[in-house]
Amino acid sequence: MTDAVTRMKGKIIHALSGFYYVEAADFVFECKAKGAFRSRNITPLVGDEVEIETDGDKGVITAVKERRNFLRRPPVANVDRLLILSSVERPRPNLQVLDKLTAFAVSHQVEPVILFSKCDLGDAAPYLAIYRKTPFTALAVSTVTGEGVEQAAALIEGCTCAFAGNSGVGKSSLINALVPGLSLETNDISDKLGRGRHTTRSVRLYRCGGGFVMDTPGFSSFDLLSDSEKIRKEDLPDCFPEFAAFTDDCRFASSCAHLNDKGCAVRAAVERGEIAQERYDSYRQMYEEVKGLKDYQITGNRQ
Repeated sequence: MTDAVTRMKGKIIHALSGFYYVEAADFVFECKAKGAFRSRNITPLVGDEVEIETDGDKGVITAVKERRNFLRRPPVANVDRLLILSSVERPRPNLQVLDKLTAFAVSHQVEPVILFSKCDLGDAAPYLAIYRKTPFTALAVSTVTGEGVEQAAALIEGCTCAFAGNSGVGKSSLINALVPGLSLETNDISDKLGRGRHTTRSVRLYRCGGGFVMDTPGFSSFDLLSDSEKIRKEDLPDCFPEFAAFTDDCRFASSCAHLNDKGCAVRAAVERGEIAQERYDSYRQMYEEVKGLKDYQITGNRQ
């Protein structure tokens, strides 16, 4: 490295205590954010594409490029795919949590991918059947047998991917399998609680082949009624994209909530088995959670 000031473009891969670690030109620079960001209410996020000025191995972030999307919790930007893990055993799948995460991803213009982990412990086929009636990619994976790991790696190529899922489903184990030598901390499952403890303490971006993966703390069973994330009832059907093929055929297409409405083509598709009953049940429960929200309660966490 030289001590001359150099301007370059890079990507924030970690943020900690006011320092931002930016990968640029095959090196990681420790950077501070330019003071002007504070007056403009801009906080750099992991995943941001930035411009930096460097002097040796230190630098200053001088610009943050326009974001394709951003998430408020966890605070990350420019996520292409959300890889949602749900183990087939220990713990058993919670489809309500899984469907909230897919709805969350769709509402933020992020592609959800469903990975049923620990398929060496149980049969993933019944769960795969549910999500193969959606436009989402769904795979069975096992870090013990290696099943699905290569396919998961291919999904990361050329993308920035975040991992999500409840504690103990094997997020860190899968990232360790995808990024050899990383050795993220993992914890055993508590037999008493049936779940693991969170081992990830801060958002960090890791290079994986031709892409990046994030291990994200606290990114699991968020509440659609929380202050940070809400989906309007009018927008909720769009977060279940398998509905789209049928909504125009609803008797009252412009106002149909797909609940007890007469002539609802979505409910008819559920009865025919073209939309999975489990997904529709998740939709109904989520609709009940948000149907009373007023506009002033929506925090507007969208771009």
